[in-house]
Amino acid sequence: MVWGSTYLGIRISIETLPPMLQGTLRFVTAGLLLGGFLLIRKGRAAFRMSWRQAGGAALVGVLLLTGGNGMVAVAEQHISSGLAALLVAGVPLWLVVLRLVFRDRPAVPTLAGVLVGFCGVAALSLNGGGEAADASGIVVILLASLSWSVGSFLSGRIPMPRDAWTASTIEMLAGGLGLAVVGLSLGERLDLAAVSGRSWLALAYLVLVGSLVGFTAYTWLLGNAPISLVSTYAYVNPIVAVVLGVLVVDEHVTPQILVGGLVILVGVALVVSTERRGRSRTPAVTTEPAPVSSPASP
Repeated sequence: MVWGSTYLGIRISIETLPPMLQGTLRFVTAGLLLGGFLLIRKGRAAFRMSWRQAGGAALVGVLLLTGGNGMVAVAEQHISSGLAALLVAGVPLWLVVLRLVFRDRPAVPTLAGVLVGFCGVAALSLNGGGEAADASGIVVILLASLSWSVGSFLSGRIPMPRDAWTASTIEMLAGGLGLAVVGLSLGERLDLAAVSGRSWLALAYLVLVGSLVGFTAYTWLLGNAPISLVSTYAYVNPIVAVVLGVLVVDEHVTPQILVGGLVILVGVALVVSTERRGRSRTPAVTTEPAPVSSPASP
């Protein structure tokens, strides 16, 4: 529910804030707040880790936030927040493709779900869902989905801090700094006098609720639940985003968006449900939750 609402938050914040620098303000602020809380609660022990673990968290943060979230903000300058959320819902499909690249063999129903889901993605991408959508926005949102998928995929395959909150702090700081580098390189400049109160409120919501609650929860889940279960957030995100976009900023939902979105969700549902059934038949080897450095494989 929280993450579904962040698409609207991004849409409102970038009305008067540059998209990449908006992300910098969001994630650096959230990372500093979370890091400060950890230092107060646990002291320096919270950040004891190897350089490889710190580097792994930084890499994941750049992929998830600089590449994934940053490109979502850029894309929402050209397409509606609802359409963006529907296309991002294809992340579980990309995860299966990555498994194939790494020579994993998903079940046939999983592959069927990927085929169905990508048909929906293709339908929305080819005509913009029947709305006045800029093709560049659709390309950028698809690249954002791929970057987010790679980051999620790698999080269980490279060294990461064992504490999920520590990992989340490093990811947000690294991702936020990456957004600053990209934004400034692209010529973005922050004019505080031009930022509306509406955009500041949206940014505050993204920091406190979207990042500190949503992103931190996602990081924790990656280390404590099968990614096939974590991926079920993709069912809810687009529905919440589409409804809020219609109610709050008067976005239009075309029949093509409804049909294409439904096809994507059917494909994702088939993938996730097949993966969960497969796992339920696999004997458990431990009753302890997996650490963030080695979450269950997708």
